[in-house]
Amino acid sequence: ALPEKSMVFKGLVTSKEDMNKLMLIPRIHYPLLGGSALITFEKAEVAQRILEMKEHVVELSCGEELDRCRVRVQAVPVDLLMPSALEMGLTQSSRSILVSDLPSLGIPQEALLDKLELFFSKTKNGGGEVERREFLDDSGQIILTFTEDGVAEHLIERGHIQVFIGKGKYEVKISPCMSGNITNLQLQTSCCPRTVLLTGIPDVLDEESMRDALEIHFQKGSLGGGEVDTLDYVPLGQVGVAVFTEDAA
Repeated sequence: ALPEKSMVFKGLVTSKEDMNKLMLIPRIHYPLLGGSALITFEKAEVAQRILEMKEHVVELSCGEELDRCRVRVQAVPVDLLMPSALEMGLTQSSRSILVSDLPSLGIPQEALLDKLELFFSKTKNGGGEVERREFLDDSGQIILTFTEDGVAEHLIERGHIQVFIGKGKYEVKISPCMSGNITNLQLQTSCCPRTVLLTGIPDVLDEESMRDALEIHFQKGSLGGGEVDTLDYVPLGQVGVAVFTEDAA
């Protein structure tokens, strides 16, 4: 006979269709000081070659007579702090619901909010007095908050409900409204594979001419360059902010 042992199951049983996924999409704001430029190449190996050369002599066309002059710029890697681990504490609202699978009716957001508030404020539809409504631009979903407890819970149990908007009837999905706070965030340094920071650029040309000169130089394969995807230049005396998003290349 085996000894008795108390077991606690901490898993969550759910159907595959009801699983919610948390997707972390990086969007990093990178300060760009005056006299510098960010250049992104189409291929990572080109950026690596430019970094290995470190110093680059860029020829410029100065004045109407196109006299040649040169400037020396430094190529350094772009290191970003990226999230490596994220923990969140989630809390379900007792008075709010999340309305999704909304129809595309081509009407203004406020008009759609008015129609949904009108529908869900009626007790015959299982609703109650609506205290607040909010349209989530990033997902196209709507949060409705009721003044009384129990209304949201009853609607969530139904899961789906048919709403009347104008002369049409549409089925929308009702889900719990979750709010979260970050309880643990760990970061790690990540080097951009296709982007290079150019520093030490003097203020000898106007912004457009300098941008063109830099792009022409770093596209030349004979100088170690290659096809340029984007180039952003900030003249001396100014500051800029570059936004890095997930690389789809």
